[in-house]
Amino acid sequence: MGKSFYESFKVDGENLLKKIKELIKEGNVRRIIIKDKQDKELIVFPLTVGVVGTVLAPVLAAVGAMAALIGECTITVERDA
Repeated sequence: MGKSFYESFKVDGENLLKKIKELIKEGNVRRIIIKDKQDKELIVFPLTVGVVGTVLAPVLAAVGAMAALIGECTITVERDA
């Protein structure tokens, strides 16, 4: 396995799903971690090569539901270097 690095973004609930979709489209993301204001992990999901559409639909639905309930959160992205 190659090296990876982490990048974090602070977003509010209403922009959470939009940012997740943008990150998925970028293609070099290995894993996405969503944390609340207290730095507690709310959801973690891997993005392996070939994971698309129907496989991600339930995850995106959960993220959308969660976005309505939380305020500010942090998205941490593990990327391939």
